Amino acid sequence: MDRVKFNDALEMSRLVYGMWRLGDDADTSVDHIRNKISACLDQGITTMDQADIYGGYEAEEILGTALTPELRNQIEIVTKCDIVAPAGRYAGAKVKHYDTSRAHILSSVDHSLRLMKIDHIDLLLIHRPDPLMDHHETGSALDEVVASGKVRAVGVSNFRPWDWELLQSGMKTQLVTNQIEISLLHHTPFTNGDIAFHQKNGQPPMAWSPLGGGALFDTKLSGLHGALQNIATEHDVEIAAVAIAWLLAHPARILPVLGTNNLDRIARIGDAAKIQIDRETWFDLYTHALGHEVA
Repeated sequence: MDRVKFNDALEMSRLVYGMWRLGDDADTSVDHIRNKISACLDQGITTMDQADIYGGYEAEEILGTALTPELRNQIEIVTKCDIVAPAGRYAGAKVKHYDTSRAHILSSVDHSLRLMKIDHIDLLLIHRPDPLMDHHETGSALDEVVASGKVRAVGVSNFRPWDWELLQSGMKTQLVTNQIEISLLHHTPFTNGDIAFHQKNGQPPMAWSPLGGGALFDTKLSGLHGALQNIATEHDVEIAAVAIAWLLAHPARILPVLGTNNLDRIARIGDAAKIQIDRETWFDLYTHALGHEVA
């Protein structure tokens, strides 16, 4: 499995296991969680993606119950903060909102460390752009958690280039990644400047929902589904692997985040790294996704 270096303190596996559905599984036992992590490690997938809000603010704790010091030393943990929803520890919130204040960021980091029973977070992301963000306060808080050793590196999620630049202007620490929605069914980041911005600045983006929330498996998308299936059959893999290989082929060094609770599917995540998508094949899939040939 290829690895991506973000800075001197952080290196992650090219494929990332997303844990947003961890609490939705009928089996959240320690052994089952460990089996999921082991299935990832067997393929060289060492990076686990969390967020404080996942599972109604419970997914981090579910992961924490399964971590041993030995297991923790084999993985990188990504988590996120700033979404406050009326659930879990924020059940009293009047309305779902974002909070990028210093107090909230510091509190969120401490909650995440305690719930996952770890002494540092490898990568902390601001989950959503906050219209009320004071970039000096937020930036200073992110600098602070890095300086304290509680966080190794920081980044953002769902930010546009101007949101990124605003926050970065209030920081000493360099933001290292932006986790955005990218897939064959959500391909606008390839043309709206999002990926170009990060590629230009050498910041590998992370891709959430790289399978379009499962919509890529819909046979009603006859042209795209058929094109994916033909390649999958040729390589003896599932179409999911082809769709992820399509993202891996891009020079921006995209890191797809894949989440499933099915152990068999987890064990096949790494198949995407075995497929080489050439330029014409990439554009063939892109053409089907667009619904028309490129201009």
